[in-house]
Order: sequence, then C-alpha cells, then structure tokens
Amino acid sequence: MDFLDFDDHSLYFDEPLTRQQDSMLRQASEQYPSPEAERLLDRLYVQRPESLIVLVALYRFYYYQHRYEEALEIAEQAMSVAAKMMGLTISWARLSEQYLGQGAFVSMGLIRFYMLALKGSAYLMMRLGLVEQALPRLSKIVELDPSDQFGAAFLLHMAQKEQVNLKVEEHDNIESLFRR
Repeated sequence: MDFLDFDDHSLYFDEPLTRQQDSMLRQASEQYPSPEAERLLDRLYVQRPESLIVLVALYRFYYYQHRYEEALEIAEQAMSVAAKMMGLTISWARLSEQYLGQGAFVSMGLIRFYMLALKGSAYLMMRLGLVEQALPRLSKIVELDPSDQFGAAFLLHMAQKEQVNLKVEEHDNIESLFRR
C-alpha cells in the first residue's frame, strides 16, 4: 500500500471548526507555552473531544512541554477517533493490510494519520522507558509498511537495541547481588 498517495485530499486539518473555535486555536498557538494556551486547548477539547485538529494541538502542546504521559493519552485517543472515523473496530495489534484497505476506502489521509499516531505513541513509550510496550507497535508498523514510508524501522531498531541493553543491565544487577 502506498501510504504517500495523496490523491485523497481530505486531511485531518481540513475539518471545519467554528469561527470561535478557530480563534481559540490560533490564540493558543500564539500564547504557547503559557498556562493560558493550555486553558484554551482544554476548553476546545471539552467542546470538540473527537476533533483531530484539537487532539493534534493538545498532543503537540504536551509533547513540546515534555509531558509525555499526557501526550501519550492524547495519541491513544486520536487513534481511537481516527479508527472510528474509518469504521475500524479492531485494535492496532490486529491491524492488517485488509483492514487498512477498508480504511483506505474512507480516507488515505486517516490511514496515514492513524499510522503516524501509532508511531508517535510508540516513540512516547520509548521516551517514558516503556520499551517493551513500544516494540509491538513499531513491529506492527514495519509489518504493514515494508517500504518504511513512515520511518518506523529505525525506531524499531533503536527499541530492540534498548531492550537488549535493559536485559544486560538487569542481568548485571542480579549477578552483582550474588557477588556480595
């Protein structure tokens, strides 16, 4: 599947907001990183909890604040919203080319969004030290994207390397207990 096929012109940021919501989003952007920016984004979220524009804005806010746990929650929610919009009723772990093909009938833009949110969630897990949880997500992306259009292969390699390092470190810590 060519994930870079942009014949589908509908993208998440094309979703219409009311004039007031659009103004709030712009104000939040202009006031970053102030607490007022977060308050505006929170108000937008209450109004539009399933808006991908709002979820992406919140994700970016949390990510750039290094609030990775909150960013991860938003990434998970964004995946759920995108899956719902595509009619996907399965978890990312059961995702296959067949399901992606069904989603592509709705929107390639949403497929790309979903896959990038999955990659983003895995990256955040790595930043949080949750390498074991990130590995299956990255493996799934690499499985579905063998030409590596999303660039997940490098992250998978890094996660695998980190997993080995953690196991070696754990082994060394256990061995040191017996040397005392």
